[in-house]
Amino acid sequence: MSKIKGLCMIAALALMISGCGTAKKTETMTASYTPTLEVTNVVKDDQVTVHIKTDLKVSKEHYDQQRIQGEGHIHMSLDKGEKIVVLSTEKVFEHMTKGTHELKVSLHNNDHTPYDVSQTISFDVK
Repeated sequence: MSKIKGLCMIAALALMISGCGTAKKTETMTASYTPTLEVTNVVKDDQVTVHIKTDLKVSKEHYDQQRIQGEGHIHMSLDKGEKIVVLSTEKVFEHMTKGTHELKVSLHNNDHTPYDVSQTISFDVK
């Protein structure tokens, strides 16, 4: 009889312990930040000045460091070339060849993860 009592006690204890793991966690979701982006340019002879208007704080101080919401830097790719990292809201391209060019601009966190905000513009150098 004492063996049955002992087994019942163990079974009851096991049920109580296993019940502790079923509590649901409540996670607070932080609001997702999506920065704004507007790209304009001015062509003068063979020079193109690109202006970036954004509410993203472009941060030289925290570049290549941990992510801080609302802060980061800009990536540009001219004519589908290599990525150019830009740490200001203006970039000048000099000695551009004549013809139509395409510039992709995207916003990134300090740690280079994308905000998934980009704009592609085309312009002509005459």
